[in-house]
Amino acid sequence: MSLSSVVVALISLVTVANSGNSFVSARQLPQGAGATCNVTIPNGVVAGLSEPKAGSYGNALLSVGPFGLWPDGTVVFKPNGAGFVTHDGALGMKFGWTRGIRGRLKVTGHRLDGAAPHLRLSANNADVGVGFQATHLIFSTPGCWKVTAQVGGREDSTITFVTRIVRIGEGPARWDPPNN
Repeated sequence: MSLSSVVVALISLVTVANSGNSFVSARQLPQGAGATCNVTIPNGVVAGLSEPKAGSYGNALLSVGPFGLWPDGTVVFKPNGAGFVTHDGALGMKFGWTRGIRGRLKVTGHRLDGAAPHLRLSANNADVGVGFQATHLIFSTPGCWKVTAQVGGREDSTITFVTRIVRIGEGPARWDPPNN
């Protein structure tokens, strides 16, 4: 194969990679992307409810949902898609929680496959009652993330899940939550 054939093949590959297809998300995974991200599989538990709900994950006291975890455990940030990019380039997505008990929601997280600033939580974090609470989780970089949440300091409410964060191109629109 001649050098010019190799150059043409590489240019074609770059053109395809930038066309917005699924190859882009694989290409743009962060350093260490060859490593496995063992994402959490939903268990169907919704805090405070007896019937299971597909996609939900948690325990009787706290669950992520009722809408649950993202398909295949992957949160995708793409142009004109859900979520937002903050002024510092972090990626934010709305996460809903269902609470079976009162208390402040505490959410922490860190990247498993590389160094990155810790996860940030944006929420009206008053001591709210039982039921649904909307929040934004803000991931500083794409990668494989471990997220742990707890209500009211109760150890038995703790849930932990692993999710993959992928950014395609520039990602969604820029926005900064009010208490970020």
